[in-house]
Amino acid sequence: MDLSVVVPTLNGRDRLGACLDALATHAPEAEVIVANGPSADGTTGMVRDRDDVDVLVEISDRTVNVARNAGIEVATGDAVALVDFDNRIGEEWPGAVRAGLADAAAVTGPVTPAEPSRRPEAGGNGEQVSADGERVSADEEAGDGSGDDAADEPPVGPERRTIAGRDVTYFAGGNVAFRRETLRDIDGFDEYLRTGGARDAAHRLARMGHEIAWREALGVTKELPSPTAADGGRSAHEWGWKYRALAYRLLKNYGVRPTVMARVGSHAATDAVDAAADVVRGESTPSRWAANGRDVLVGLASGGSDGLVARGRDRSPARNPNGISERADRAVAKYDRREREE
Repeated sequence: MDLSVVVPTLNGRDRLGACLDALATHAPEAEVIVANGPSADGTTGMVRDRDDVDVLVEISDRTVNVARNAGIEVATGDAVALVDFDNRIGEEWPGAVRAGLADAAAVTGPVTPAEPSRRPEAGGNGEQVSADGERVSADEEAGDGSGDDAADEPPVGPERRTIAGRDVTYFAGGNVAFRRETLRDIDGFDEYLRTGGARDAAHRLARMGHEIAWREALGVTKELPSPTAADGGRSAHEWGWKYRALAYRLLKNYGVRPTVMARVGSHAATDAVDAAADVVRGESTPSRWAANGRDVLVGLASGGSDGLVARGRDRSPARNPNGISERADRAVAKYDRREREE
């Protein structure tokens, strides 16, 4: 099995370097593709200076799903993995990919946080971001079930939900591998979404009956942002986009159903109570609470409307009107070492 690894990145040069070092050590035979958003920290030069990156794709969009699709487009392996720039694979990771994909259409594993390094990220434009949504690595922070999906401890297995009678297995967007034909079936990731792209893909995989396997050996270590990073670390919630993405993917994949609407309402109510508690503790203000509430309502309305439009635009099992096949202008530049070696 030939393996391609796609690494989306944006302004994370030093942690990207550690990620690429781990890939070179533990998966030296893999085809490595870096999909670089418009980084302003010297990422392009660092990647081009390495001889263990096969393709560097430069994109102008800041969203991770565009970066993912741009990398998938140029991948040639029978298996295509996605690894966040701040994740480091281990020795058993390549074998776990092969074993998992022998049994299922996709395979994922645990993501374990590690202590941040003390060196600051070089350069930067004030936005320290990771590979998802509003560029926060835990791209699925707007869960489709109850509670917050961003856990402090790695899970002991995949998160599962039953939604409208469909069993859905979620996967870590920054630590997952697919059979190539599986990505073709779902047409990659939905580029409408700034956050929640992996959860959306999980719904669509479930609709097609594709199984997602879990392998403990497919674990990665996530290097958290250094407290000395130029921008102070990861960005805060963008409440409007969190709920816009949630409404979009649920209505796109399931339509208007009482259970779906109840799920969205329950999640919003839980967050509203938690935010109100912050006000009581003096950690927030009533005006901020009200502003966040307004953002949530606007996000729900716009995401719900757009989700129904998307559902109408693509009635195929893929449910992806904004996938890989819909555009050919993602890359603004491409540096392909494979062409020079031919």
